[in-house]
Amino acid sequence: MEYRTLGNSDLKLSAITYGAFAIGGTMWGGNEKKDSIDAIHASLDHGVTSLDTAPFYGFGLSEELIAEALKGKDRTKVQILTKFGLVWDSSNAGKGMHFFDIENDGRNLPVYKYSSKANIIKEVEESLKRLNTDYIDLLQQHWPDITTPIDETMEAMETLIRQGKIRAAGVSNHGLPLLQEASKTFVPASNQVAYSMLNRAIEAELVPYSVENNIGIIAYSPMERGLLSGKYFQNDTLKSDDHRNGYFGQFDLEKVKALLEKLSPIAAEKNATLAQLVLRWTTLQKGITVVLAGARNAEQAISNAQAIDIELSAEELQAINSYLVDFKR
Repeated sequence: MEYRTLGNSDLKLSAITYGAFAIGGTMWGGNEKKDSIDAIHASLDHGVTSLDTAPFYGFGLSEELIAEALKGKDRTKVQILTKFGLVWDSSNAGKGMHFFDIENDGRNLPVYKYSSKANIIKEVEESLKRLNTDYIDLLQQHWPDITTPIDETMEAMETLIRQGKIRAAGVSNHGLPLLQEASKTFVPASNQVAYSMLNRAIEAELVPYSVENNIGIIAYSPMERGLLSGKYFQNDTLKSDDHRNGYFGQFDLEKVKALLEKLSPIAAEKNATLAQLVLRWTTLQKGITVVLAGARNAEQAISNAQAIDIELSAEELQAINSYLVDFKR
């Protein structure tokens, strides 16, 4: 595994970081507890030291599963990354900016973006309890909240660092103007943003700014939620409540299929899967500090971790990039 310093912080994260969205089950067609814990254990056993989660992932379940998986482990050798700012509980009902509604336990649940200082403090205490730890390595604002001044949000995280409850603070889903505004109060260690072979929009402005200002980039959805693995072109089916039924519709699937057909010989030459090749390519892109990779069982987790072992020459990277021209945006 490779380990990389995250922006202006002292955190060293594994280049492949475990993404714990899917194990929460919500929006992913449920989960299997044992498989989820096995996936975390397998990740740790194969050099992955960083785990990225959020309260919203399974409405706390993802954090709780991480806590259970880490029982008996050396906490100082694991970096826990979590978030705040998506609220659904009745105590915050109607506060912040309405984001979307989601079905939960047979009822329609409204979710809000809300990042007031009071809410951040509240959420951190709840996450610490669910995670069964006394500090969070990286706390991230999950989504921007236009109803709360950004300086209030950043000041709250700076306070939490001084209190020792978090080691570093970051943001997520921040475009360049908002990242610049946030940095006037407190320069975040990182920005977690969507980035993949099919979505390279951040390369134009966000990557150069982040590199220049020593802000790490945590890339999420590098596999476009499994689409780039190729298995959904092989008659794989999704459960009816899996959000990917709609998510994949944003792409020209015929173009994606053609891309994967071009990448397949390279993967085969490396004795690797398409998913491993895609992950490794992502870790090698300019400005990308770590790449999130989800896994719902041990086999997937091991495969993700082993992607770091693939060696790609400059010529091979150039060839891959030439296949991506139609997807640059």
